Amino acid sequence: MMLRYALQSIRHRKGAFLGSLIALMCAAALITACGTLLETGLRGRIAPERYAAAPLVISADQNVHQTTVEKKKGRTRVKHKAKPVTERAWLPESTLRTVRALPGVKAATPELTFMAVALLPNGPSKTPSSSSATSTTSTSSPWNASGAAEMADTARTEGASGVSNASDASLDARARSATRGAKVTNTMDASRRADSPPELRPDTASTSYGHSWDSASLTPFKLTEGRAPVAPTDLVIDQALATRAHIGLGARLTVQSTQSPRTYTITGIAAPGAGGRLNQQTSLFFSTAEAARLAARPGQVAAIGVTPETGTNQAQLAAALRKALAGSSAQVSMGEARGPVEFLDAAGARVKLVSLGGAIGGTALLVALLVVVGTFALSIQQRHRELALLRAIAATPRQMRRLISREALIVGAVAGVLGSLAGLPLGAWLHGRFVEMGAIPATLERAVSVFPMAAAVAATLLAAWGASRISARRISRIRPAEAMAEASVERHPARGRIIVGLVVLTAGAVLVAVLSALRTEASSTPVTFLSVVILSVAVALLGPVVVRAAAVLLSGPLGVSGPGGRLATANLRGNAARMAAAATPLALLIGMTCTVLFVQPTLGDAARAQTRDGIRADWVLAAQGPGVPDEAARRVRALPGVAAATEIVHSTVRVGLDKYAAQGVTPGGLARTWNPDVTSGSIERFSTDNATEARSAAVSQLAADQLGLHPGSRLRLTLGDGTPATLTVAAVYARGLGFGDITLPHDLLARHMDNPLASAVLISLDQPGPSVTHSELASSVREFPGISVLTRSSADGIQADKQQSNAEVNYLAMGLVLAFTAIAVVNTLAMSVSERVREFAMLRLAGATRRQVLRMLRAEALAVLLIAAVLGSGISLAVLTAFSIGMTGSAAPTVVPLGYATVVGVAALLALVATAVPGRIALKPRPVEVATARQ
Repeated sequence: MMLRYALQSIRHRKGAFLGSLIALMCAAALITACGTLLETGLRGRIAPERYAAAPLVISADQNVHQTTVEKKKGRTRVKHKAKPVTERAWLPESTLRTVRALPGVKAATPELTFMAVALLPNGPSKTPSSSSATSTTSTSSPWNASGAAEMADTARTEGASGVSNASDASLDARARSATRGAKVTNTMDASRRADSPPELRPDTASTSYGHSWDSASLTPFKLTEGRAPVAPTDLVIDQALATRAHIGLGARLTVQSTQSPRTYTITGIAAPGAGGRLNQQTSLFFSTAEAARLAARPGQVAAIGVTPETGTNQAQLAAALRKALAGSSAQVSMGEARGPVEFLDAAGARVKLVSLGGAIGGTALLVALLVVVGTFALSIQQRHRELALLRAIAATPRQMRRLISREALIVGAVAGVLGSLAGLPLGAWLHGRFVEMGAIPATLERAVSVFPMAAAVAATLLAAWGASRISARRISRIRPAEAMAEASVERHPARGRIIVGLVVLTAGAVLVAVLSALRTEASSTPVTFLSVVILSVAVALLGPVVVRAAAVLLSGPLGVSGPGGRLATANLRGNAARMAAAATPLALLIGMTCTVLFVQPTLGDAARAQTRDGIRADWVLAAQGPGVPDEAARRVRALPGVAAATEIVHSTVRVGLDKYAAQGVTPGGLARTWNPDVTSGSIERFSTDNATEARSAAVSQLAADQLGLHPGSRLRLTLGDGTPATLTVAAVYARGLGFGDITLPHDLLARHMDNPLASAVLISLDQPGPSVTHSELASSVREFPGISVLTRSSADGIQADKQQSNAEVNYLAMGLVLAFTAIAVVNTLAMSVSERVREFAMLRLAGATRRQVLRMLRAEALAVLLIAAVLGSGISLAVLTAFSIGMTGSAAPTVVPLGYATVVGVAALLALVATAVPGRIALKPRPVEVATARQ
């Protein structure tokens, strides 16, 4: 019976349920989209390309392991945890002999994989593929010397993946714009002569790797033209590069690899054979000796491709290989498990997608619940008279709850199905955008199944049922006579609601206090957005009380505006619950948007300030392409008048299982180029120790506090490729936000990186002033393509690229939640106005003109906007201040005035349009017809 009544109620009051349907449908779409991201992280396929013809692949373990033993209540529990490293781990060459000696192995092919990027004549810059924007090294770069934050983003990404995002000219233009007139001149432009060779730019079509021709069979690559490389200057390129660059046999091609750029002669062009394909990478093949020189890993191999004997069972051979290699770091992969061995960034992106999808989906679900509760409460309030009549004719509280719950479940089921279908293309778009931004690589294929849709429908039903139960509590619990009275006059909010609101407000305040004590971005970011949502829930619960208090304060200004303002004041006082339902999503929109927009500027400004104060260099070398070669730094260092040239590389290390951003710096003359604000120990000791066999490190105050370190402590860590190292702490510094948490000797860190080229070189002169001119520096590095010489003032734009990258991802991810909230704002305001047709008709019959009613609506909208702006801004300010205290040590968050004005302006536009349009529609019927119509 209740189901039939629920269907009839929905059919006859479509408008009252339409708002809830839209809110739930948007929530289902968002949850489905996030669910597809989560599923991609869990089950996304990483197809092998280079290793497609190798049935079995042996590689080094890419994880750091930790085993803990816990004894509790007489029981012993052993826990094993593993975390991935960011650089490629290498195998000892002796593994090859072990594999070849095993029965059933037909061939064991060693593989060398290293950075090698073709430098092409300058021209219109191609748009880099998603894979070229992603690198295992680049995602953790804490400091990248360049002319501006945007330029830092380009330089660091290029430094790790060996690609470029723009031509020399566009790079200079961006740098000049970002540094507000700083003099940034490309060395190639500075030294250009009429008869000089054309400028070179890195090939940006895809990520480029170098290999030995001996391992071409792993794909398999076969020559389509020419011959295999034999001499050190011979080179075989893949067919895709030859077609793209319009180059053929005999052409000269400059390649930037792990060493200085070198020009090779193209002796052959190769293409994948039957069944092989290379969609996400470019391959350059060198002679055996040259590949070993460029890989710079003597006695090691990147992987081993194993081909079984005919008739040998692959699974049995894999088991035999694992047994033979037990006790070593070697791992055996077969089938689709070969993909993660080849594409390390794709394997690491799985964890990122799981956390990203879960965080966005969880936030979306909380926001959806808050919004849906508001729309259901507004819907029930609009039907209060109808529900009161049901109570008056002896409907029991249980029947009322069942009726409202069934209505909600019907609406939720329809919204869940429609929203989940809409969420599939939304998820595809979101995945594509993340790939374009470099947040995830294209090699991690998107996974789609029915599970995200089913989860979205279930979550929508649960949210609808929960919202209906919360909204129906009062109408189902009061006595029938009181129900009729409440249908005519709005009562004050229940005492229980106020108590719960105060409890939630206290919980929000506790979260804000906790946020002020968090000092890492990974831990503070989720708490930041959760704090906004919790405080918005408190606003929703305490909304009627807040609106009544605001009505008292606004009665004066609104009264001056005439009859419309006085009517608006009366509505604020008499219909506080309705006004609060409209103000809550507006406050959430303003608070969440301001928080999303200003979190990264707060962090970025603090990092830039630390960097600006910590750089002592007179000049900076920055690379447009993969990085600055060692030889370029040596030539600058040899110039008369140059006191120090500090090379900087970036990677990540693990201390235990905790990951830290690390930079490697040249120890000699470090104090002349870098001032990290040492709080204990000395940079001089760091330089002295690393000039000898003694190895030392400098750590940030944050890392020192977390790890319990001080000068003289032993720091045991795992480098980016899984190699353990032990160093002595020489100094603790305060400017960790600008320079990263751990500083190591350049040579130590660079030896264990996929891209050992410096992202920047800081140059200090013997005496103040330009004793070494820009042209002299440019001339010394003329033969190194893509090297830019920046003035000292350009270093003001140095910024942590990880923060910039995270900012873009956060903007996109939270932008969906904000778009959903904006839809909820329009939806709630439209619902609030559209059901007031009878009220408007009575006002018209009482003598109010159509214009006066519209003025009243505008006054109400502006009052609601003002209340929401104050509440939302207050929430955001409290959260941002706590975030700033924890992350930067200063209670001064960065708020961009234009950005804040835009947020409030957009909210005002939404409020006015969502009020005016349904208001004009509601005023179209004749007042007499509306007043005499049956309700």
